[in-house]
Amino acid sequence: MSVPFTPSRRTLLAGGLGLAAGAVGLSACGSKGSSSSGSSNPSTVPSGDANAKVTISFMEAMSSGAQKTALAKMTKDFMAANPNVTVDLQEQPDYGTLQTKISAQTAAGKPPTIAQVYEDWAAEYAESQVIVQLDPYIAKAQQYEDFYDGIKADLQLPDGKTWMWPFNKSVVVMYYNADMVKTAPKTWDEFAQVAKSVSNGKVVALSIDPGSSSSPAGGTALFEIVAEAFGDPVFAKDGTPQFTKPGVVKALQYFVDLKKAGALALGKNYPGQTALGSQTGAFDISSVASYPYDLASAGKKFTMGVAQLPTGPGGKAANQLAGTNIALFAAADDNQRAAAWKYMQFLTQPDQQAYWAAQTGYLPVCQQATQQADFKAYAKKTPFVTGATEQLNSATALPPVKWVNSCSGYLSVAIQQAVTQGKDPNAALQAAQADAMKAKQQG
Repeated sequence: MSVPFTPSRRTLLAGGLGLAAGAVGLSACGSKGSSSSGSSNPSTVPSGDANAKVTISFMEAMSSGAQKTALAKMTKDFMAANPNVTVDLQEQPDYGTLQTKISAQTAAGKPPTIAQVYEDWAAEYAESQVIVQLDPYIAKAQQYEDFYDGIKADLQLPDGKTWMWPFNKSVVVMYYNADMVKTAPKTWDEFAQVAKSVSNGKVVALSIDPGSSSSPAGGTALFEIVAEAFGDPVFAKDGTPQFTKPGVVKALQYFVDLKKAGALALGKNYPGQTALGSQTGAFDISSVASYPYDLASAGKKFTMGVAQLPTGPGGKAANQLAGTNIALFAAADDNQRAAAWKYMQFLTQPDQQAYWAAQTGYLPVCQQATQQADFKAYAKKTPFVTGATEQLNSATALPPVKWVNSCSGYLSVAIQQAVTQGKDPNAALQAAQADAMKAKQQG
């Protein structure tokens, strides 16, 4: 079984969101007389009626394995501690379905109370005023200061306001066959040397899946990371595509050179994990949440190593923050908002985050979680998670703007054109830049 490599916005943007209609319908969805219901920019945090029985819905995609089990247990524990609150977990099979379901229910004026969201989804929802701005909530939440710096930055949209609360977060690491690769490469130059040296007629060192124009995947995320390590992020901070920058061109030429040397292959459906497990690949570069799946794929056939990503020139480190956050929808009444906020904070308590990390492989969003017994035991078995967790201070997600996924899709096309079709990297990226700028202008 495979786990999706899901850096920010690695899902299909499922058609038009229809949020304008949803926003109109939401104005009448709250309880009469409520001071907060229907407002996406509250000035106060509702306390709710402590004696009222309330049901909140959480639309999520933790649909299998340890993720499903862990979330169910945490939710059960929350309800045991808060007997007046019932949390309805509305499980979706994948992120694409999750987005489609949220959008459909929001357009119909019946959104969930809270839901997992990627940053670009939140940008769309905030613009349509169907989710709640959380700065007044965070002002009263002491645990917010315990979040890692990269996590806190990821909760904001370009307006500088906080619209999300963290949930399942991760960064990217390098899995490798330690029988083939004796020492994990420290730089991307070293990686290229090692990859070429272990590749032969039976082994292609690294396999990636760039995805497609409509659904960029992990291979495109890796390309974005390498470009940043080479000096130029593919997007400016405001989300403007900058695909023709020198570091981006150098990154694509790097991929082309690996392919020409027989050290890189393009595939589908977690090809790196599959090749690593079958010993036809030496590396899989993927999320920390992929660890149990890569480990199972390796089995007892070889020793699997895990290392931090290589660095670029001058020791430039780059990584991409992955996973989703939680948004609170404006249709909720005061009692639902109060209960949902209590639940959201419960999920990010240090003991809960330590348990979540140990069970699922996701990283804890708060620093105190690393001092909990569950996390210490997990880190003792998997030492790489300590360094990976520290990267939550510096790893960044792609800019939280509506057009970012479609723009990354053009990068996916450029990668495939240059790597498998022989198109000049400069020309491929120039075409991608032109298409991306059109997508940005269209919003």
